[in-house]
Amino acid sequence: MDELLRRLLVPVPSTSDPRETKSPPPPDPDSGQDQGQLRVTFLQKLSQDFGVDHGGVTELCVKLVEAQRRDAATVLQVEERLRDGLTPRYRHLLHHVSRAEGGVKFLVDLRADLLQIIASKRTDSPHIRDLNGTLKGLLSEWFSVGLLQLQRITWQSPCEILQKISQYEAVHPVRNWTDIKRREDLTQINAAIFYSISSTQAGLQGVELGNYLIKRVVRELQEDLTQINAAIFYSISSTQAGLQGVELGNYLIKRVVRELQGEFPHLTQFSSLSPIPGFSSWLQSLLLGQSRKEAHGGGGGGGGGLELLSEQEWREVGEATGGPSSSSSSSSSSSSPEALRRLLAGGEWLRSERLCRALEPPLMRLCAWYLYAEKRRGYALDPVANFHLQNGAALWRLNWRADTSARGAAASCGIMVNYRYFLAETTRNRALYLQERRVVASDQLVALVGQVQKNSSKL
Repeated sequence: MDELLRRLLVPVPSTSDPRETKSPPPPDPDSGQDQGQLRVTFLQKLSQDFGVDHGGVTELCVKLVEAQRRDAATVLQVEERLRDGLTPRYRHLLHHVSRAEGGVKFLVDLRADLLQIIASKRTDSPHIRDLNGTLKGLLSEWFSVGLLQLQRITWQSPCEILQKISQYEAVHPVRNWTDIKRREDLTQINAAIFYSISSTQAGLQGVELGNYLIKRVVRELQEDLTQINAAIFYSISSTQAGLQGVELGNYLIKRVVRELQGEFPHLTQFSSLSPIPGFSSWLQSLLLGQSRKEAHGGGGGGGGGLELLSEQEWREVGEATGGPSSSSSSSSSSSSPEALRRLLAGGEWLRSERLCRALEPPLMRLCAWYLYAEKRRGYALDPVANFHLQNGAALWRLNWRADTSARGAAASCGIMVNYRYFLAETTRNRALYLQERRVVASDQLVALVGQVQKNSSKL
């Protein structure tokens, strides 16, 4: 930060008497002081003291009301001054920083700090949130489609890029270089979009080809290329936390679709194979709530008004684990939800065929409800679902035991989901979601959600 400011700002000549006592030097980074708190203090001062001049805006609002009785030119002039007045003064500093070498990358990292500060609730300052919104708007302008480049990634791509893919792959972790080569051999086509920010890619995208909408990863490409009619988007990962909310994935998906259709004209089906990062934590909170409710004599019923498992399902799970076989009696009612919560907290249950058979119906049903009905401010609670639905995808199919890794078990009980992209309907689906908060879903998902509603209405 200091280096950038030295490049951008002319030092102010000192007017103080040299004989006066000098101010203490800035804190030493190694002195043990909380650098994180110093950063928060600096950003609070920047956002509050150099934001919008609210007094000036109030005066301009009064002038605008008075100007309504005058000619149009005067009204437009006052409106222009009001627009300028509503622009935070620190926005000009951010523009200057962006013009310096490495400036855009610095601002991306600055926004990552802002997001971390807001998420950690180290401050509840509305000015910090306004600074984050302003910076997000600027980054959205700078990372426009015209300035982005789409590149196909192969084994012959530069080592630095392949290393970044290995480092930032968030959905299917890359174990080593051999794993990268193996994925290319299994007909995965990778692409990335780049923006010149210190040679660091803005986002990564992987596409896998198959001849049908997969429930499992396709292992090989058929010799007859005309039989390929489906492309599965298996991973979308951003390398820059500061670009959160900047719509790069939507552009990348559409560009990749066009490129694939040019190379494989018979492609007609496009879908993602996506993780469900928030399902397990949501389910754990419901089980914990039901356990506490029953422990205090609240009786049966599901967490939050939902029936989590039917009586028959509780018995089957109890029998499979050797524990209580029913949740109807007071002796077992309080323990069954807690026992299930602890069971799902680990991934060992996925190795038991009997437990998997017992848990598949309720977990698939609850996962469908979580993706379709659980909302935050009117939009899908799950961040990956929100991303694809905003892009116009349809919530299409749940895949049981699609990711049995430790990460998949911890995040979504091993379940993954397909979001289907019907190219002729993405614009309509996007409008329905953003404007009416409606989720377009397949019959499978709607049926599972209907089962939850029907079972819960009996409580």
